[in-house]
Amino acid sequence: MGQKSRNNRLFHSSIILLLVSLSAALSSPFQLQTLLPRPLPSAPTLSWHDSEPESNSLQETSQLDPLSSNTTLEVQLELHHVDALSSEDTPELLFDLRLQRDALRSGTIYSLVSKAVARNPPRAAGRRSGFSSSIISGLAQGSGEYFTRLGVGTPARNLYMVLDTGSDVVWVQCSPCKSCYSQSDPIFDPTKSASFSGIPCKSPLCRSLDSSGCNQRRMCLYQVSYGDGSVTFGDFSTETLTFRRTSVGRVALGCGHDNEGLFVGAAGLLGLGRGILSFPSQTGSRFNRKFSYCLVDRSASSKPSSLVFGDAAIPRGALFTPLLTNPKLDTFYYVELLGISVGGTRVPKISPSLFKMDQDGNGGVIIDSGTSVTRLTQPAYTAMRDAFRLGATNLKRAPDFSLFDTCFDLSGQTSVKVPTLVLHFRGADLSLPATNYLIPVDSSGTFCFAFAGTMNGLSIIGNIQQQGFRVAYDLAGSRVGFSPRGCA
Repeated sequence: MGQKSRNNRLFHSSIILLLVSLSAALSSPFQLQTLLPRPLPSAPTLSWHDSEPESNSLQETSQLDPLSSNTTLEVQLELHHVDALSSEDTPELLFDLRLQRDALRSGTIYSLVSKAVARNPPRAAGRRSGFSSSIISGLAQGSGEYFTRLGVGTPARNLYMVLDTGSDVVWVQCSPCKSCYSQSDPIFDPTKSASFSGIPCKSPLCRSLDSSGCNQRRMCLYQVSYGDGSVTFGDFSTETLTFRRTSVGRVALGCGHDNEGLFVGAAGLLGLGRGILSFPSQTGSRFNRKFSYCLVDRSASSKPSSLVFGDAAIPRGALFTPLLTNPKLDTFYYVELLGISVGGTRVPKISPSLFKMDQDGNGGVIIDSGTSVTRLTQPAYTAMRDAFRLGATNLKRAPDFSLFDTCFDLSGQTSVKVPTLVLHFRGADLSLPATNYLIPVDSSGTFCFAFAGTMNGLSIIGNIQQQGFRVAYDLAGSRVGFSPRGCA
């Protein structure tokens, strides 16, 4: 009898605690923020407010050798979205093309990570184990959504270069061409550059390539192939790159003479990954291994995006999270995501274990400038999406669109309230503006929740969610920072 009485008391106590918890949850206001619906942006106008004229005079620029100089630099460049190269296309077509590039980009990342993880044993120390097929990923497979203009050679010839944190190798299309795609500027001619120099086959730089060879003069050749048949091939060399009035000498880059595939108008790519051949790694002492970018929302601002190298790249007040290392792959920027809050409440089904990278390099979370839409491992995405839907019952639902399964009809609306969303990284809570996760997908007022699920264990934080933040990469400190006011 006493045992039954105790069981009844425990049962009633549990019911009371449940009711109290439910009452507290219901009394807690669901945190909302305002979204001002804006239509799909048209193609941006291509202009370079801070560009410098080309010069034939070596005396007008400061010349620095990344291997020997102790001087540190600070450089700021404008960035523009690749849509600027397709100014005649409609907003709907531009968005559709962006999603196509995005699907190719994420698929390529997943494939490369899977192959790297499956590789046993891993590459020997000193060998690059990076995103080998990404040399022209911004041109062919959507790896780079933003590009800048910089000088190549001596005298400097200004060229459009795609920026990509998921690539290591710096690459530019060169004449003479066995096969070259159409680009906006004249193709770079290395014979007209006083600073162009081939790299010997026996050089450690040549041995750092994933795929290298030698010509008859025993000079280094590189080749990168793609699953879709795209390929780039040419001389691996060193050259001077000029950023406005500052030149950096002896940067290892690919000079591609045979470039076949689905390419667009930029001349090459500036790899900003973590591998030893990336531009930040090569010029580490010159810029203190620091760089940052701010990607603006084109529908809300006419201000250009920007890229900064050097100590000035790290904004005051930034929130930092440590960088993690994948033992099988050194190109990507891995971070630790601990959870997600929707409407001011942590989503209970999203635990850190969903984002954990195991000892073999499976899973984890990378932050990437070239992926547009953030992809979360499926259980985490489903839980976040369901929580968002629960807090957005005031919005009229619309049919699914492309990879988006949570869309709303906001036609005729000038202001709506949507649940808040916070990404909880270790040491940094990233509170997203509403425009970073509810985006226009057509010209009829349809807005979609700009996340997607993936059955792959790897999650990717894309550039839509990074808009408006200065994202700072402090490689010397092995950390990445976010500043909501760093774009000013």
